[in-house]
Amino acid sequence: MKPLNAEAKRNIPAEDGSPVLPPPGYKNIVNFFFELGMLKKTPRSGFQFLGSGKESVAEHSFRVALIGYTLARMAGNVDPFRIVTLCLFHDVPEARTGDMNYVNKRYVDVDEKKAIHHLAQTLPFGADFEALMEEYRKDETEEARLVHDADQLDLILELKEQSDLGNAYAPKWIHFAQKRLRTDIARELADEILRTDSTAWWFEGHDHWWHPHEEA
Repeated sequence: MKPLNAEAKRNIPAEDGSPVLPPPGYKNIVNFFFELGMLKKTPRSGFQFLGSGKESVAEHSFRVALIGYTLARMAGNVDPFRIVTLCLFHDVPEARTGDMNYVNKRYVDVDEKKAIHHLAQTLPFGADFEALMEEYRKDETEEARLVHDADQLDLILELKEQSDLGNAYAPKWIHFAQKRLRTDIARELADEILRTDSTAWWFEGHDHWWHPHEEA
């Protein structure tokens, strides 16, 4: 017997006699996946002004999500998975708008709301996407505040790395990033970040890694 082609498979009747069809919008979903790929190619533009360092929006969003999850667990009174979802989606519109840093925003008006709405119209979960982005924009819930703090903590971590490598401007940027923090947990973590050498996690106390014969 010949194998069924894709068209035939879609029309195999279900038990009630109706054809079994895949959920609508597969093409739009695939387009969305390709659009997300743009975030890997979209640079975080602030590094142009800082003078050192670089990362993509996708790289930034990954660590923000893990920071957000950590903040949620530390806070204890919020849903960590909702916070991770907010973190992962918070910069998705930048696939269409690009990343606008604080200097850009002085002169360029970006219609992010339109970008969000246009993308939402193509997605079966578009209403959820718009609601998440509105919650993040309004910054009124505890979850949204923690996501904003996760966003800033990722920046502070990146700036601390650049400061440790000798960028004299990074500490000035850190000062303003700290002022944007909303929660006590994030402020305490920021203080600890500034007390910690960015290489300590792999270098400090690990001399035996570099001299295997000295390993206990």
